[in-house]
Amino acid sequence: MALRMWASSTANALRISCASKTPAFALSRCFSSVLDGLKYASSHEWVKHEGSVATVGITDHAQDHLGEVVFVELPETGASVKQGGGFGVVESVKATSDVNSPISGEVIEVNSSPYEEGWLIKVKPSSPSDLESLMDPQAYTKFCEEENAAH
Repeated sequence: MALRMWASSTANALRISCASKTPAFALSRCFSSVLDGLKYASSHEWVKHEGSVATVGITDHAQDHLGEVVFVELPETGASVKQGGGFGVVESVKATSDVNSPISGEVIEVNSSPYEEGWLIKVKPSSPSDLESLMDPQAYTKFCEEENAAH
């Protein structure tokens, strides 16, 4: 339940909605799928790029697999992150997982309330072309469906 609220808070804070292809009857699964306006990494992080700032968080799909989150370790402002490289740790009652950056750049803000606001870091991208290698909502949905089918 807390994770669903986190996903809902993320959507509200980022002013985004459920993917338009999601049927109305599947609204309760909306946040388990994807959100419009975001790009996704195969390691289950999302990024929303607006102007010179990219907001980064972990997907609801990852949150569902982690279970109840009990601790989040994030980098300091000014730290450099590299696409695909770890920048933090999320600890849950089930597991501890590294959080990878979907883009390269400098951390310009760290969220002190990731549970309430739903995002982890804001980055000034050093290579905006990194976004081109990420999945759009439809590709990420397909990726998650295939990953779930394989398990």
